[in-house]
Amino acid sequence: MKLSPEELERYARHIVLQEVGGPGQAKLKGAKVLVVGAGGLGAPVLLYLAAAGIGTLGVVDDDDVSLSNLQRQIIHASSRIGRPKTDSAAQTLNDLNPHVNVIGHKTRLTAANALDIIGRYDIVADGSDNFPTRFLVSDACYLAKKTLVAAAVGQFDGQLSTFKPHLKDAQGVPYPTYRCLHPEAPPPGLVPACEEAGIVGALTGIIGSIQAMEVMKEIVGMGDSLAGRLFMYDALSVRSYVTTLPWNPDNPLNGRNATIKDLSSHA
Repeated sequence: MKLSPEELERYARHIVLQEVGGPGQAKLKGAKVLVVGAGGLGAPVLLYLAAAGIGTLGVVDDDDVSLSNLQRQIIHASSRIGRPKTDSAAQTLNDLNPHVNVIGHKTRLTAANALDIIGRYDIVADGSDNFPTRFLVSDACYLAKKTLVAAAVGQFDGQLSTFKPHLKDAQGVPYPTYRCLHPEAPPPGLVPACEEAGIVGALTGIIGSIQAMEVMKEIVGMGDSLAGRLFMYDALSVRSYVTTLPWNPDNPLNGRNATIKDLSSHA
């Protein structure tokens, strides 16, 4: 896609990078990215993807801005408390970069709408805060053949990986799915929500920024993909590492005897 003179100036620091250049920036402009959640992780993901020049950004969130969000959800503002997060996010993103088309989906992803919404985009960044949504997004992305960059945070730690189980690696082995990392959701109440356990706001900025970087890498085709690997970060010890995430041939999504053929189990 052709870049205007204003865009050439706006993205100049990208364009001088050999790994991006004009062709890479054009790919970013032509990309359609869906971000699930306009919260702690979604906020930095959306901000950096908009600043980077992603042509179309979809935002899925059914919540409204509350005062307790503002400690970490930096895309929102005190003056917007009570407004839908999708509207608040769109206002910030349009102010940041008017070249980005922001599409708000003020709804909760369900088995009934997930494939329709996800199918409109090229790649998905999941920043949801609960296991049912994460499993739904993962299964829907596989069925729709869309690459998923998923992240999660705890009190002082975070993790992320790229999932493209509809594809195979250089050895012909399928890439792992989210169900290779978590075979099933933990029982309700076992993993406390952030309003119960607490979370450091800056942590979501760190993990969300890395998540945005991985989305850009997948679009441009630069660097090494996190597919088949898991990035872990511990803020208290200032440690990070990447470990192998192998494909589980017994997983029900893209295993040898896969049983998940649709989203009916999420109904």
